[in-house]
Amino acid sequence: MSTFKAPKGTYDLLPPDSAQFLAVREAIAAPLRNSGYGYIETPGFENVELFARGVGESTDIVTKEMYVFETKGGDRLALRPETTAPVLRAVLEANLHKAGNLPVKVWYSGSQYRYERPQKGRYRHFSQVGAEAIGAEDPALDAELIILADQSYRALGLQNFRILLNSLGDKECRPVYRAALQDFLRGLDLDEETLRRAEINPLRVLDDKRPEVQKQLTDAPLLRDYLCDACKTYHEEVRELITAAGVVFEDDPKLVRGLDYYTRTTFEFVHDGLGSQSAVGGGGRYDGLSEMIGGPSLPSVGWALGVDRTVLALEAEGIELDIPSATSVFAVPLGEEARRVLFSKVTELRKNGVAADFSYGGKGLKAAMKAANRSGARYALVLGERDLAEGVVQLKDMESGEQTAIGVNEIVAELESRLG
Repeated sequence: MSTFKAPKGTYDLLPPDSAQFLAVREAIAAPLRNSGYGYIETPGFENVELFARGVGESTDIVTKEMYVFETKGGDRLALRPETTAPVLRAVLEANLHKAGNLPVKVWYSGSQYRYERPQKGRYRHFSQVGAEAIGAEDPALDAELIILADQSYRALGLQNFRILLNSLGDKECRPVYRAALQDFLRGLDLDEETLRRAEINPLRVLDDKRPEVQKQLTDAPLLRDYLCDACKTYHEEVRELITAAGVVFEDDPKLVRGLDYYTRTTFEFVHDGLGSQSAVGGGGRYDGLSEMIGGPSLPSVGWALGVDRTVLALEAEGIELDIPSATSVFAVPLGEEARRVLFSKVTELRKNGVAADFSYGGKGLKAAMKAANRSGARYALVLGERDLAEGVVQLKDMESGEQTAIGVNEIVAELESRLG
């Protein structure tokens, strides 16, 4: 056993459990690839100011949860707590928005890092798959992303999740609501830190999960009552488009999300089987983020879905994914000459696209067949001295137990035929 352990709040993703995580990532990514989204990857750390400006200086992410460090050259960097701001930074830096083909549609998969209080479903290192559509203000884009996320979860077999939907207004109508909300919050019995937050961004107080705060917010003014005509029309079109696609959602007038850059459409995917950490993903429109980080006006929309929490949602519903075995053929050599011959055949099988593994370390037949069983292989190849003399290999069907002698030179073609 090692002297060292994984840092608090993190985990190691190991086989066979890792296969489920990969399957979840693939299920989320597949609809995106089929809808014109290209893969993007950004560094695991960025300039601190990128998140301070974009995510918001009053958010818990920036004030409490970011891993910040200074390089030997004096640069202040932060491990990535979210990926929307880095993706937009990368698109601007590469001038993809100037290529004349807007929106720029990209998806990503990677780790995020937040110094949070660890508990089930909340880690300091977690994995997300996300998508961003950058450079177009169109309700159809908002609807497209919500529909694609819904498709991802349906493809995994999930049923007991809900989609919460709201509009946060825009730069025209939100300031009026902001002032009304601040007036309301000043009359409540709130601690100094919450009152300070209310002066910087009062919408963040609505996202406070503490029962003593939520109890006082029952009669808080609702943003939907302050939306301008343009925002009302935009939001109604998003609702109509996702309804027409058969996607069921719930209007949640108090949904604000935890990041400052959201405008208009905002949504969250929640699963009631996960307890307090019920949010499995979410996102929304962020029309002003580009200007916040020094770019031109680029209205955009996106989401991120948590891989870790999606796996927990599958467990909560008792769903076992049908994950193919990583190995189709397992070779068991008995003796040095058999080892040389079978290793050559395994190499040939792999070159031909057949997933094959090998019994390493000179195991005896019993131990090697146990390893073959553990690998989940469909077939085992067993080669001993008598088989070598006769020029055959014993091909064992691991499901039926049937064993057949096949010519050494025919075994690759035979397995390709059987495995399709």
